Amino acid sequence: MRFLSHSVYAGHHNASKHHDIVDVAASNDMFSTLVAAVKAGGLVETLKGDGPFTIFAPTDDAFAALPDGTLEMLLKPENKEVLVSILSYHVVAGKVKAKDVVKLSSATTVEGSKVNIEANSSGVMINNANVIKADVDAQNGVIHVIDKVLLPQEVALQL
Repeated sequence: MRFLSHSVYAGHHNASKHHDIVDVAASNDMFSTLVAAVKAGGLVETLKGDGPFTIFAPTDDAFAALPDGTLEMLLKPENKEVLVSILSYHVVAGKVKAKDVVKLSSATTVEGSKVNIEANSSGVMINNANVIKADVDAQNGVIHVIDKVLLPQEVALQL
């Protein structure tokens, strides 16, 4: 497996133990789009809550790979419901570390739909996204960094 299990929080290995998922994501430049989307979706307080949460966190590059105009459309106030659906599709209740993720074939997201999980010698995939960094710890959960934005089936059909 090509998992890396160190924190991305400001280069300090134990700093994330005192910061929630939102703080950890906000401290890293590769999640600026995700943080903006969480704010636009009104999910900051939820993700600062007790949790625990497992977040499959798309990088800024993953958001940039969406079809032209998609991100801008999702960030508009009138599309908040769709944005929340997409974001909650990246969240699983509980703290699921990499050693446990690799034993699963699927997981039910907070959005209500399942994501497929496939682990093999080349890594772990969540639907069609590769996990590029796993086990980024936070006080209220864990982040697994992915290289694509996950879209619930009904949303994908609309885009």
